[in-house]
Amino acid sequence: MYHHTNDLPLFQRIGARVSPMVVPLIVGCALFMQMLDATVIATALPAMAASLNEDPVRMNIAITAYLLSVAVFVPVCGWAADRFGARQVFAAAIALFTLASMGCGLAQTLPQLLCGRVVQGFAGAMMVPVGRIVLLRSVKKSEMVRAMSFLSMPALLGPIMGPALGGFLVTYTSWRWIFFINVPIGLLGVVLVLRYIKNIDGGQAQPWT
Repeated sequence: MYHHTNDLPLFQRIGARVSPMVVPLIVGCALFMQMLDATVIATALPAMAASLNEDPVRMNIAITAYLLSVAVFVPVCGWAADRFGARQVFAAAIALFTLASMGCGLAQTLPQLLCGRVVQGFAGAMMVPVGRIVLLRSVKKSEMVRAMSFLSMPALLGPIMGPALGGFLVTYTSWRWIFFINVPIGLLGVVLVLRYIKNIDGGQAQPWT
């Protein structure tokens, strides 16, 4: 039986008006968080070294550990998406990235920070490729060019904003907020993924209609 949109409950009316571009925006924001975290730490290294009683030069390993972890774990993301479902893996990666960010912010020693950065890198390695898989399986071919523009804008802003944001947070708050800032973004991301991204099985595309 047909129901007019205004007769539906509020949450259903909101869902009915969701643009197909919401998926690229959700994925793009996850990429933004990942790219931001790869660069935001650079200007905070001296403050982090002083807080953790470490040599500032030695703190570069925190950047290296993250990038190396991303490179090592990227190859398993396609298998994980096919095995467990792209939507589930994407949401789990954002959640794990958020938890790892909290762990980095609470770190009291360099080894603790490195453990958090490795886990962050693992989650980031899953977020980026699996997010693109979600995009390819969720958006119509006719909308793909537009979708890629929505995806690219947040991802490109991450490396640009990273050093400036890191310097600002270190100057006016604490270096720990470089990581804590990911927590509300990550929690919102998980909610949006579970709410607005369809469950995708295997390699079959389920484009928005």
